[in-house]
Amino acid sequence: MILKALSGEFEYEVNSTRKLLEAVPEKDIDFKPSPISWTMGELAQHIATIYYWYVGTLTKDVYDLSTDTLERGATSDIRATLALFEKNVELARTALQSIKEEDLLTEWTMKIGERVVIGPMPRGVVARSFLFNHIYHHRGEMIVYLRATGNKVPGLYGPTYEQNPANQGK
Repeated sequence: MILKALSGEFEYEVNSTRKLLEAVPEKDIDFKPSPISWTMGELAQHIATIYYWYVGTLTKDVYDLSTDTLERGATSDIRATLALFEKNVELARTALQSIKEEDLLTEWTMKIGERVVIGPMPRGVVARSFLFNHIYHHRGEMIVYLRATGNKVPGLYGPTYEQNPANQGK
């Protein structure tokens, strides 16, 4: 039951993430709201990369980032980031479809070499926080980036403020 709900949410939210990444314009790819922030391109690529982490999170009990590599392409190339996103979504979908309910209770740990970064904690908790919620958090940031640069924000959960006719001219 939980896996069915997660899979449904995954599919719905992938479409929202796709709409948001497709809204990133090349002309603003180097925008960053502060000196310590990522550029819009770096943020877009990070969002696309999180989908890759579904594989290590859902199929390994210990995920060591130091032994994993992902060819990402240039952060200044939104087309490459969109291709990365699509590829990683397919990998994530396959990983999500490969597990059973009881796998969500298995203890999971993320490491970088010998250093534990996350966990140990149940895989289901990690899936909700490190995967799903992590993406939502960064999508919210991307919406701020888009608005700060005067770009249109796609509606993810219905029309945006700008799309609502009652707000036209305000």
